[in-house]
Amino acid sequence: MLLLHVGNSGGVSKGTFLNQHPRRLFAKISEGLDMELSLAGKTALVTGGSRGIGKAVATVFASAGAKVMISSRKPDALAEAVATMEGEVDFYAANAGNPNDAERCVARTIERFGSLDILVNNAATNPYMGALIDVDVSRADKTVQVNQMGVLWWSQWAWRSWMSRHGGTILNIASVGGMSVEPGLGIYNVTKAAVIQLTKQLAYELAPFVRVNAIAPGLVKTQFARALWENAEDTIAERLPLRRLGEVDDVAKAALFLVSEAASWITGTVLVVDGGTLTMPSGGITA
Repeated sequence: MLLLHVGNSGGVSKGTFLNQHPRRLFAKISEGLDMELSLAGKTALVTGGSRGIGKAVATVFASAGAKVMISSRKPDALAEAVATMEGEVDFYAANAGNPNDAERCVARTIERFGSLDILVNNAATNPYMGALIDVDVSRADKTVQVNQMGVLWWSQWAWRSWMSRHGGTILNIASVGGMSVEPGLGIYNVTKAAVIQLTKQLAYELAPFVRVNAIAPGLVKTQFARALWENAEDTIAERLPLRRLGEVDDVAKAALFLVSEAASWITGTVLVVDGGTLTMPSGGITA
C-alpha cells in the first residue's frame, strides 16, 4: 500500500492510499509521463537536420507526434534524411548563418504546417582546428556567423513570425566545450560559450511567452566530430565516468524532454549530456 496519488497529468502526490501492485502503479506514472512527452499538434523546425544530432532530434520529435521541418545547406542530404523518418516531415535548404535564409525557412515552415512551436538551433560549423591565437579572419568569421549569430537570427525570425503571438520553445545545441578548455577547438568553443549566454539572455527576454534552453553535449559519435574520436574511441571512453562516448539518441531524448510539457517550468537552463566529462578531476590531487 503506497501513499501516492497519480493525477490526470501523470504527476505523483502524497495523500491517497493506492492498494495496488507497484508495477501497475508505475505503469500509470509512465503513461502520464508519455502524455507529457508527446509533441502531438506541435510543429518543430530543426536546423542542421540532415545528419548527426539534428537528424536524431528530428526523428525523435516526429515519432513523438510533431510535424517537423528540417533544414541544412544540401537538398539531396535533406531528402535522404526525410526518407528515413516516419511521420509528417519536410525539408527546406538554407544556410544557418544567413539571416535571409532563416527568414525564408521560418516562413516556409509556417506556410507548410500552420505554426512554429519549437525551434532547435542545432546547425554548426568548425572550419578551423588549431590555436585560437592563430585563427584567420575568414574562418573565425564563418564560425561565429553560423554557430553564434545563426542562433540569434533563427530565434529572431521564430519570435517575429510566430512565437511572440503564440508562444513556443527554443532549444539551442551548445557544447561542453563552451564550459571548458580544449586544445585545437578554441574558436569553436568560444562560439559555444556564446550560445550558452544567448540562451540565458533570450530566456530572460522572451519569458513568459517562450522558454529557451540549451543542451551541452560532450563528445558524441557523429560524422561532424569524427576527427576527435575515430582513432581513439576506446581510450577516450575509458577515461569517462560512464565509459562510453555519446550517441545521437542520448542528445535527442534530452531534447524531447526539454521541449515537452514535462519541462514547462524550465527555462534558461543548460542541460549537460556528456557521460560525466565535466565531473573529471583536475589532476591536481591523486587518490
